[in-house]
Amino acid sequence: MPADTVTYILELLGILAFATSGALLAIRCGFDVVGIVVLAETALGGGVLRDVVIGATPPAAFRDPLYLVIPLAAAVVTFFFHPQITRLGTAVLVFDAGGLGLYTVTGTLKALDADLGVLQAAILGVTTAVGGGVLRDVLARQTPELFKVDTVIYASPAALGAIIVAVAYSIASPTPVLAVAAAFFVVAFRLVALWRGWHAPSAR
Repeated sequence: MPADTVTYILELLGILAFATSGALLAIRCGFDVVGIVVLAETALGGGVLRDVVIGATPPAAFRDPLYLVIPLAAAVVTFFFHPQITRLGTAVLVFDAGGLGLYTVTGTLKALDADLGVLQAAILGVTTAVGGGVLRDVLARQTPELFKVDTVIYASPAALGAIIVAVAYSIASPTPVLAVAAAFFVVAFRLVALWRGWHAPSAR
């Protein structure tokens, strides 16, 4: 399967994960159906920011109908079946971890394809991964997970995953297997951090 196709599929899966996370958060906050759809659509925020930075305008979210339809579908499904989804456990955090991993990889790869350097691509990959979540939390009138004092590490898994992808790309074009593996690494790192309660160091 071509690398571009894999990147596209991973991006759509990332949108689905973040959109479901946003819809669940909206329901938890007591939002109506409009609020649920809006928070689901914030899944596009990081990708839109990335595309603007690399000059891929108009952003893919406004060129490919699937980018808008997937969050809408996730909002509808979550609206009707949120009790079943919530029974999976800490569903918001799990879906958010999925989006974090998938968007880290696709954001980094698209930045590298735009001829950004390794460091710049890794930074933009992290920005892509956390951007939608920050927007979602702000609209939900919550302190973004990224900036909470007592939060379990959030950006660190994305940063490590982005660096892995960027360095591998600089050595040789990454294979689809590498892209998927890097996404799984970020997701696993984030979920283990949640389980173990790992925190980033803070200044004394």
